[in-house]
Amino acid sequence: MHCDTLWTNARLATMAGQEGGLGLVEDGLIAAREGLIVYAGPAADAPAFTATTQTDCDGRWITPGLIDCHTHLVFGGNRSGEFEMRLAGASYEDIARADGGIVSTMKATRAASEDELVAAARPRLDALIAEGVTTIEIKSGYGLDLESEVALLRAARRLGAARGVRVTTTFLGAHALPPEYTGDADGYIDLVCDQMLPRVAEEGLADAVDAFCEGIGFSLEQTARVFEAAARHSLPVKLHAEQLSNLHGAALAARHGALSADHLEHLDKAGIAAMAQSGTVATLLPGAFYFCRETKLPPVEALRVAGVPIALATDCNPGTSPLTSLLLTLNMGATLFRLTVPECLAAVTRNAARALGLAHRVGTLAPGKACDLAIWDIERPADLVYRMGFNPLHARIWSGK
Repeated sequence: MHCDTLWTNARLATMAGQEGGLGLVEDGLIAAREGLIVYAGPAADAPAFTATTQTDCDGRWITPGLIDCHTHLVFGGNRSGEFEMRLAGASYEDIARADGGIVSTMKATRAASEDELVAAARPRLDALIAEGVTTIEIKSGYGLDLESEVALLRAARRLGAARGVRVTTTFLGAHALPPEYTGDADGYIDLVCDQMLPRVAEEGLADAVDAFCEGIGFSLEQTARVFEAAARHSLPVKLHAEQLSNLHGAALAARHGALSADHLEHLDKAGIAAMAQSGTVATLLPGAFYFCRETKLPPVEALRVAGVPIALATDCNPGTSPLTSLLLTLNMGATLFRLTVPECLAAVTRNAARALGLAHRVGTLAPGKACDLAIWDIERPADLVYRMGFNPLHARIWSGK
């Protein structure tokens, strides 16, 4: 059997193991043709392959390419000044209500051209790619008017085309209330549902729709309106839910078949049960938890018991998680949230793929999946979670190249 590329003499963490295991293979082989995996498993069980290119991995470990399934990577400006305010005692809500927070970034984003947005985001994306990220979600949500939101999503698409990385885009028009709609949140939601979403859908700029359901964001009823508009345009939904309080957004998201509900520090038993029934992924964001010095932990054990899949992501954003390291996110998931090594690695591979609706394409080393690989100079997979500030990536393969 002929293939384009063979990787031999490798140890594999296929992430396709039974009952959530790592799917470890000590003497493994991966074969790819036309950007897809045709075999990933023990060398002893492999067909007789011939290959145009063959790489001896010298015993290195191979995992699926990593997936960062929640980012706000494209934005204008800088909010280090707000970081100083937070160090001096200001809360997230204090900053937001003083025209800081998301609205501050909105002003800088509206003032930037699309080219400037791409140029500013490129180093952040490159930092993640350098750690083996092959798929990344990028949200809008810092324009908060029609043309600026469209520009953010176009910039995200351009980044994917320019950098050899799979970018999924999420329309987050319902992120915050822009100043021109002060006192008229329902009017702004009208704009999101009746003008922004149809335009975004018509131009094919979004793969999903998100909202910020929170006391300083949007109500349960307003969020439901956004979800209903998304359904009219056949777009899946996800939700920023239960980060600062419990508005029961996760249960609402689950009722709408959401791909994921994210943050979840204040998630309750009813929300967990709803997510378990719908298959909605719990995306945890330890970077924001750490950066905001939160103390309310997400209910990890209850999520485990209920069988809710858990993903981890950087939440890269200028205000509450200026984090561009998915490897550090793994360590934070273990140290702050007490996730195990298998849970952490699943959280940035197969479960992250599920959170993006891409489980059929990426997230495990299996025939028919995209040949997205991360090849590591490590002794064991636990090293990826254990180390801090160290990048052991040897090579990154995206779509077989």
